[in-house]
Amino acid sequence: MRILHSDLRNGELVVSPDHADDLWELSTLIDPDDLVKGKTVRKIKLGGDSERAGVAKRAVTLTIQVEKAECTSSSELRISGWVVDGPEDIPRGAHHTITVEPHDKLTLQKPVWTAIHQRKLEQATQGEQARVLLCVMDRDEAHVARLKKRGYEVVFSLHGDVAKKREESRGEKGRGEKGEGTFYHDLLRSLQELDSQSPVDMIIVASPAFWKEDFKKSVKDDKIAKKMTLATVSSSDRTAFNELLKRQEVQTVLHQDRTSKEMALVDSVMAELGKRGEAGGNAVYGFLDVQHASEAGALRMVVVSDAFIKTAREQKKDKALDEVLRQAEAGRAEIHIISSDHDGGRRLDGIGGIAGVTRYKLENG
Repeated sequence: MRILHSDLRNGELVVSPDHADDLWELSTLIDPDDLVKGKTVRKIKLGGDSERAGVAKRAVTLTIQVEKAECTSSSELRISGWVVDGPEDIPRGAHHTITVEPHDKLTLQKPVWTAIHQRKLEQATQGEQARVLLCVMDRDEAHVARLKKRGYEVVFSLHGDVAKKREESRGEKGRGEKGEGTFYHDLLRSLQELDSQSPVDMIIVASPAFWKEDFKKSVKDDKIAKKMTLATVSSSDRTAFNELLKRQEVQTVLHQDRTSKEMALVDSVMAELGKRGEAGGNAVYGFLDVQHASEAGALRMVVVSDAFIKTAREQKKDKALDEVLRQAEAGRAEIHIISSDHDGGRRLDGIGGIAGVTRYKLENG
Protein backbone atom coordinates (compact mmCIF):
# COMPACT_ATOMS: atom_id res chain seq x y z
CA MET A 1 0.00 0.00 0.00
CA ARG A 2 1.41 3.39 -1.02
CA ILE A 3 1.19 6.45 1.18
CA LEU A 4 0.51 9.46 -1.03
CA HIS A 5 0.24 11.98 1.81
CA SER A 6 0.55 11.68 5.56
CA ASP A 7 -0.30 14.22 8.26
CA LEU A 8 -1.22 11.98 11.18
CA ARG A 9 -0.81 14.83 13.65
CA ASN A 10 -3.85 16.42 12.01
CA GLY A 11 -5.48 13.02 11.47
CA GLU A 12 -5.16 12.80 7.67
CA LEU A 13 -3.78 10.03 5.46
CA VAL A 14 -4.02 9.57 1.68
CA VAL A 15 -3.26 6.06 0.41
CA SER A 16 -3.51 3.85 -2.66
CA PRO A 17 -3.78 0.06 -2.18
CA ASP A 18 -1.53 -1.91 -4.55
CA HIS A 19 -3.33 -5.26 -4.40
CA ALA A 20 -6.24 -7.10 -2.80
CA ASP A 21 -4.38 -7.89 0.43
CA ASP A 22 -3.90 -4.13 0.93
CA LEU A 23 -7.68 -3.74 0.86
CA TRP A 24 -7.96 -6.01 3.90
CA GLU A 25 -5.21 -4.03 5.64
CA LEU A 26 -7.08 -0.82 4.85
CA SER A 27 -10.35 -2.22 6.18
CA THR A 28 -8.70 -2.85 9.58
CA LEU A 29 -7.56 0.79 9.71
CA ILE A 30 -11.03 2.25 9.17
CA ASP A 31 -13.24 2.67 12.24
CA PRO A 32 -16.87 3.77 12.57
CA ASP A 33 -17.24 7.59 12.48
CA ASP A 34 -13.96 8.07 10.58
CA LEU A 35 -14.22 10.30 7.51
CA VAL A 36 -13.38 8.75 4.14
CA LYS A 37 -13.07 10.67 0.88
CA GLY A 38 -12.93 8.97 -2.49
CA LYS A 39 -14.28 8.81 -6.01
CA THR A 40 -17.49 6.86 -6.43
CA VAL A 41 -20.44 6.40 -8.76
CA ARG A 42 -23.74 7.97 -7.76
CA LYS A 43 -27.04 6.99 -9.38
CA ILE A 44 -29.10 10.02 -10.40
CA LYS A 45 -32.81 9.81 -11.28
CA LEU A 46 -33.82 11.41 -14.54
CA GLY A 47 -37.32 12.79 -15.15
CA GLY A 48 -38.43 13.11 -11.56
CA ASP A 49 -40.50 10.41 -9.86
CA SER A 50 -42.53 9.34 -12.89
CA GLU A 51 -42.71 5.70 -13.89
CA ARG A 52 -40.67 6.43 -17.01
CA ALA A 53 -37.91 8.12 -15.06
CA GLY A 54 -34.50 6.81 -16.00
CA VAL A 55 -31.31 6.43 -13.96
CA ALA A 56 -27.93 7.88 -14.90
CA LYS A 57 -24.59 7.03 -13.29
CA ARG A 58 -22.23 9.88 -12.51
CA ALA A 59 -18.69 9.79 -11.13
CA VAL A 60 -18.38 12.05 -8.08
CA THR A 61 -16.02 12.65 -5.18
CA LEU A 62 -17.69 12.23 -1.79
CA THR A 63 -16.71 12.37 1.85
CA ILE A 64 -18.68 10.01 4.06
CA GLN A 65 -18.83 9.41 7.80
CA VAL A 66 -18.12 5.70 8.12
CA GLU A 67 -20.73 3.25 9.32
CA LYS A 68 -18.77 0.09 8.39
CA ALA A 69 -15.97 -1.12 6.11
CA GLU A 70 -15.72 -4.67 4.83
CA CYS A 71 -13.89 -6.57 2.10
CA THR A 72 -15.83 -8.66 -0.39
CA SER A 73 -14.86 -11.90 -2.10
CA SER A 74 -14.43 -10.00 -5.37
CA SER A 75 -11.34 -8.12 -4.15
CA GLU A 76 -13.23 -4.96 -3.27
CA LEU A 77 -13.43 -2.89 -0.13
CA ARG A 78 -16.89 -1.45 0.48
CA ILE A 79 -17.11 1.51 2.85
CA SER A 80 -20.63 2.51 3.83
CA GLY A 81 -21.74 5.64 5.61
CA TRP A 82 -23.47 9.02 5.43
CA VAL A 83 -22.52 11.81 3.06
CA VAL A 84 -20.95 14.81 4.79
CA ASP A 85 -19.44 16.55 1.77
CA GLY A 86 -19.80 16.40 -2.01
CA PRO A 87 -21.58 18.05 -4.95
CA GLU A 88 -24.44 20.38 -4.02
CA ASP A 89 -27.10 18.16 -5.62
CA ILE A 90 -26.29 15.25 -3.30
CA PRO A 91 -28.06 15.67 0.04
CA ARG A 92 -26.01 15.64 3.24
CA GLY A 93 -26.89 12.68 5.42
CA ALA A 94 -27.76 10.46 2.44
CA HIS A 95 -26.48 6.90 2.78
CA HIS A 96 -23.82 5.85 0.27
CA THR A 97 -21.18 3.15 -0.26
CA ILE A 98 -17.73 3.87 -1.68
CA THR A 99 -16.16 0.86 -3.43
CA VAL A 100 -12.36 0.73 -3.34
CA GLU A 101 -10.27 -1.41 -5.70
CA PRO A 102 -6.49 -1.78 -6.09
CA HIS A 103 -4.80 1.46 -7.28
CA ASP A 104 -7.72 3.69 -6.23
CA LYS A 105 -6.93 6.79 -4.16
CA LEU A 106 -8.54 7.19 -0.74
CA THR A 107 -8.33 9.85 1.98
CA LEU A 108 -8.84 8.71 5.58
CA GLN A 109 -9.41 11.22 8.40
CA LYS A 110 -9.29 10.09 12.04
CA PRO A 111 -9.72 12.10 15.25
CA VAL A 112 -6.67 10.27 16.68
CA TRP A 113 -4.17 7.84 15.15
CA THR A 114 -3.48 5.41 17.98
CA ALA A 115 -0.39 3.19 18.32
CA ILE A 116 -2.50 0.32 17.00
CA HIS A 117 -3.47 2.26 13.89
CA GLN A 118 0.09 3.37 13.27
CA ARG A 119 1.42 -0.17 13.67
CA LYS A 120 -1.18 -1.50 11.23
CA LEU A 121 -0.19 1.20 8.76
CA GLU A 122 3.48 0.35 9.17
CA GLN A 123 2.83 -3.34 8.54
CA ALA A 124 0.77 -2.52 5.46
CA THR A 125 3.36 -0.22 3.90
CA GLN A 126 6.73 -1.50 5.13
CA GLY A 127 6.24 -5.23 5.53
CA GLU A 128 8.65 -7.63 3.82
CA GLN A 129 7.64 -8.31 0.23
CA ALA A 130 7.06 -11.88 -0.91
CA ARG A 131 9.96 -13.19 -2.99
CA VAL A 132 8.13 -13.81 -6.26
CA LEU A 133 9.12 -14.04 -9.92
CA LEU A 134 6.50 -13.20 -12.55
CA CYS A 135 6.82 -14.79 -16.00
CA VAL A 136 4.56 -14.00 -18.98
CA MET A 137 5.15 -16.16 -22.03
CA ASP A 138 3.89 -17.94 -25.10
CA ARG A 139 5.54 -20.38 -27.53
CA ASP A 140 8.59 -18.24 -28.37
CA GLU A 141 8.50 -15.13 -26.17
CA ALA A 142 8.94 -14.65 -22.43
CA HIS A 143 9.42 -11.74 -20.04
CA VAL A 144 10.39 -12.25 -16.40
CA ALA A 145 10.07 -9.71 -13.58
CA ARG A 146 10.64 -9.59 -9.85
CA LEU A 147 7.63 -8.57 -7.80
CA LYS A 148 8.31 -5.43 -5.79
CA LYS A 149 6.31 -3.76 -3.07
CA ARG A 150 5.33 -1.13 -5.62
CA GLY A 151 4.77 -3.06 -8.83
CA TYR A 152 7.48 -5.05 -10.59
CA GLU A 153 10.91 -4.85 -12.20
CA VAL A 154 11.57 -6.65 -15.50
CA VAL A 155 14.86 -8.55 -15.23
CA PHE A 156 15.11 -10.22 -18.65
CA SER A 157 13.30 -11.00 -21.88
CA LEU A 158 13.71 -14.01 -24.14
CA HIS A 159 12.54 -14.40 -27.74
CA GLY A 160 12.12 -17.45 -29.96
CA ASP A 161 14.17 -15.98 -32.77
CA VAL A 162 17.24 -16.37 -30.55
CA ALA A 163 16.58 -20.09 -30.37
CA LYS A 164 15.90 -20.22 -34.11
CA LYS A 165 19.21 -18.58 -34.98
CA ARG A 166 21.01 -20.96 -32.69
CA GLU A 167 19.46 -23.94 -34.48
CA GLU A 168 20.25 -22.53 -37.93
CA SER A 169 23.85 -21.98 -36.90
CA ARG A 170 24.00 -25.71 -36.19
CA GLY A 171 22.56 -26.54 -39.59
CA GLU A 172 19.08 -27.30 -38.26
CA LYS A 173 15.98 -26.05 -40.08
CA GLY A 174 12.75 -24.66 -38.70
CA ARG A 175 11.65 -24.36 -35.12
CA GLY A 176 9.27 -27.28 -34.73
CA GLU A 177 9.41 -29.26 -31.53
CA LYS A 178 13.16 -28.90 -31.17
CA GLY A 179 12.88 -25.10 -31.41
CA GLU A 180 10.28 -25.07 -28.63
CA GLY A 181 12.46 -27.37 -26.55
CA THR A 182 15.44 -25.03 -26.91
CA PHE A 183 13.33 -22.04 -25.95
CA TYR A 184 11.86 -23.80 -22.91
CA HIS A 185 15.34 -24.97 -21.91
CA ASP A 186 16.71 -21.41 -22.13
CA LEU A 187 13.79 -20.05 -20.11
CA LEU A 188 14.21 -22.68 -17.40
CA ARG A 189 17.95 -22.08 -17.23
CA SER A 190 17.36 -18.34 -16.78
CA LEU A 191 14.84 -18.97 -13.99
CA GLN A 192 17.30 -21.33 -12.29
CA GLU A 193 20.04 -18.70 -12.45
CA LEU A 194 17.78 -16.04 -10.91
CA ASP A 195 16.72 -18.41 -8.15
CA SER A 196 20.33 -19.34 -7.36
CA GLN A 197 21.41 -15.68 -7.24
CA SER A 198 18.52 -14.60 -5.02
CA PRO A 199 16.23 -17.46 -3.90
CA VAL A 200 12.51 -16.96 -4.50
CA ASP A 201 9.50 -18.52 -2.81
CA MET A 202 7.22 -18.59 -5.86
CA ILE A 203 7.31 -18.34 -9.65
CA ILE A 204 4.02 -17.35 -11.27
CA VAL A 205 3.97 -18.38 -14.94
CA ALA A 206 1.22 -16.89 -17.09
CA SER A 207 0.32 -17.15 -20.76
CA PRO A 208 -2.55 -17.09 -23.21
CA ALA A 209 -3.79 -20.57 -24.22
CA PHE A 210 -1.85 -23.65 -23.05
CA TRP A 211 1.79 -22.48 -23.23
CA LYS A 212 2.19 -22.23 -19.46
CA GLU A 213 1.07 -25.85 -18.97
CA ASP A 214 3.30 -26.96 -21.84
CA PHE A 215 6.29 -25.23 -20.28
CA LYS A 216 5.65 -26.65 -16.80
CA LYS A 217 5.48 -30.17 -18.24
CA SER A 218 8.94 -29.64 -19.70
CA VAL A 219 10.45 -28.63 -16.34
CA LYS A 220 12.33 -31.57 -14.82
CA ASP A 221 13.84 -29.55 -11.97
CA ASP A 222 11.59 -30.42 -9.01
CA LYS A 223 12.84 -27.46 -6.98
CA ILE A 224 11.67 -25.01 -9.66
CA ALA A 225 8.51 -26.97 -10.53
CA LYS A 226 7.30 -26.90 -6.90
CA LYS A 227 7.58 -23.12 -6.83
CA MET A 228 5.49 -22.63 -9.98
CA THR A 229 1.90 -21.39 -10.00
CA LEU A 230 0.04 -21.01 -13.30
CA ALA A 231 -2.19 -18.12 -14.37
CA THR A 232 -3.88 -16.88 -17.55
CA VAL A 233 -3.27 -13.55 -19.29
CA SER A 234 -4.43 -12.25 -22.66
CA SER A 235 -1.00 -11.50 -24.15
CA SER A 236 2.67 -12.36 -23.74
CA ASP A 237 4.27 -8.92 -23.99
CA ARG A 238 5.30 -6.70 -21.10
CA THR A 239 1.88 -5.10 -20.80
CA ALA A 240 0.62 -8.45 -19.50
CA PHE A 241 2.37 -7.87 -16.14
CA ASN A 242 -0.22 -5.26 -15.18
CA GLU A 243 -2.98 -7.73 -16.02
CA LEU A 244 -1.21 -10.51 -14.12
CA LEU A 245 -0.91 -8.42 -10.94
CA LYS A 246 -4.72 -8.19 -10.81
CA ARG A 247 -5.26 -11.93 -11.23
CA GLN A 248 -6.69 -13.90 -8.33
CA GLU A 249 -3.79 -16.38 -8.52
CA VAL A 250 -1.33 -13.61 -7.62
CA GLN A 251 -3.52 -12.27 -4.82
CA THR A 252 -3.84 -15.79 -3.39
CA VAL A 253 -0.06 -16.30 -3.46
CA LEU A 254 0.56 -13.01 -1.65
CA HIS A 255 -2.09 -13.79 0.94
CA GLN A 256 -0.60 -17.26 1.54
CA ASP A 257 2.85 -15.70 1.98
CA ARG A 258 1.54 -13.29 4.59
CA THR A 259 -0.34 -16.09 6.34
CA SER A 260 2.71 -18.36 6.54
CA LYS A 261 4.80 -15.58 8.11
CA GLU A 262 2.10 -14.78 10.68
CA MET A 263 1.72 -18.46 11.57
CA ALA A 264 5.49 -18.74 12.06
CA LEU A 265 5.35 -15.80 14.50
CA VAL A 266 2.56 -17.45 16.50
CA ASP A 267 4.45 -20.77 16.46
CA SER A 268 7.52 -19.08 17.95
CA VAL A 269 5.43 -17.65 20.80
CA MET A 270 3.73 -21.00 21.40
CA ALA A 271 7.11 -22.71 21.54
CA GLU A 272 8.19 -20.35 24.33
CA LEU A 273 4.91 -20.87 26.15
CA GLY A 274 5.53 -24.61 25.94
CA LYS A 275 8.70 -24.08 27.96
CA ARG A 276 6.92 -22.33 30.83
CA GLY A 277 8.33 -23.66 34.08
CA GLU A 278 11.69 -24.23 32.38
CA ALA A 279 14.61 -21.83 32.44
CA GLY A 280 14.06 -20.82 28.81
CA GLY A 281 10.32 -20.21 28.84
CA ASN A 282 10.33 -16.47 28.24
CA ALA A 283 6.72 -15.82 27.24
CA VAL A 284 3.51 -14.33 28.62
CA TYR A 285 -0.08 -14.42 27.40
CA GLY A 286 -3.34 -12.69 28.19
CA PHE A 287 -3.79 -8.94 28.48
CA LEU A 288 -2.84 -8.53 32.17
CA ASP A 289 0.42 -10.50 31.91
CA VAL A 290 1.40 -8.72 28.70
CA GLN A 291 0.57 -5.39 30.36
CA HIS A 292 2.81 -6.28 33.32
CA ALA A 293 5.68 -7.26 31.02
CA SER A 294 5.23 -4.08 29.00
CA GLU A 295 5.37 -1.89 32.12
CA ALA A 296 8.56 -3.69 33.15
CA GLY A 297 10.14 -3.01 29.74
CA ALA A 298 10.71 -6.75 29.37
CA LEU A 299 9.00 -7.45 26.05
CA ARG A 300 10.98 -8.41 22.97
CA MET A 301 7.93 -9.17 20.80
CA VAL A 302 4.15 -8.86 21.04
CA VAL A 303 1.57 -10.63 18.88
CA VAL A 304 -2.03 -9.45 19.02
CA SER A 305 -4.95 -10.66 16.90
CA ASP A 306 -7.19 -8.34 14.94
CA ALA A 307 -10.19 -10.03 16.63
CA PHE A 308 -8.79 -9.02 20.04
CA ILE A 309 -8.30 -5.43 18.81
CA LYS A 310 -11.86 -5.34 17.48
CA THR A 311 -13.27 -6.66 20.77
CA ALA A 312 -11.23 -4.15 22.78
CA ARG A 313 -12.63 -1.33 20.64
CA GLU A 314 -16.21 -2.57 21.06
CA GLN A 315 -15.76 -2.85 24.83
CA LYS A 316 -14.16 0.62 25.04
CA LYS A 317 -10.86 -0.93 26.21
CA ASP A 318 -8.85 0.09 23.16
CA LYS A 319 -7.13 2.97 25.00
CA ALA A 320 -5.66 0.55 27.55
CA LEU A 321 -4.47 -1.74 24.77
CA ASP A 322 -3.03 1.22 22.89
CA GLU A 323 -1.05 2.27 25.96
CA VAL A 324 0.38 -1.24 26.39
CA LEU A 325 1.55 -1.32 22.78
CA ARG A 326 3.03 2.18 23.04
CA GLN A 327 4.98 1.13 26.12
CA ALA A 328 6.16 -2.03 24.38
CA GLU A 329 7.35 -0.07 21.34
CA ALA A 330 9.10 2.43 23.59
CA GLY A 331 10.93 -0.58 25.06
CA ARG A 332 11.96 -1.59 21.51
CA ALA A 333 9.60 -4.54 21.27
CA GLU A 334 8.41 -5.76 17.87
CA ILE A 335 4.63 -5.49 17.47
CA HIS A 336 2.85 -7.86 15.10
CA ILE A 337 -0.88 -7.76 14.35
CA ILE A 338 -2.12 -11.22 13.37
CA SER A 339 -5.18 -12.04 11.29
CA SER A 340 -7.76 -14.21 13.04
CA ASP A 341 -8.78 -15.71 9.69
CA HIS A 342 -6.14 -18.47 9.74
CA ASP A 343 -5.13 -21.20 12.20
CA GLY A 344 -2.31 -19.15 13.69
CA GLY A 345 -4.64 -16.29 14.55
CA ARG A 346 -7.25 -18.68 15.92
CA ARG A 347 -4.64 -20.34 18.15
CA LEU A 348 -3.68 -16.90 19.45
CA ASP A 349 -7.33 -16.08 20.13
CA GLY A 350 -7.54 -19.35 22.05
CA ILE A 351 -5.04 -18.04 24.64
CA GLY A 352 -6.61 -14.61 25.00
CA GLY A 353 -5.76 -12.90 21.70
CA ILE A 354 -2.49 -11.34 22.88
CA ALA A 355 0.87 -12.76 23.92
CA GLY A 356 4.51 -11.75 24.13
CA VAL A 357 8.05 -13.04 24.21
CA THR A 358 10.19 -11.46 26.94
CA ARG A 359 13.91 -10.81 27.09
CA TYR A 360 14.13 -12.63 30.40
CA LYS A 361 11.96 -14.75 32.62
CA LEU A 362 9.61 -12.66 34.75
CA GLU A 363 9.00 -13.45 38.41
CA ASN A 364 5.31 -14.22 37.85
CA GLY A 365 5.98 -15.91 34.38
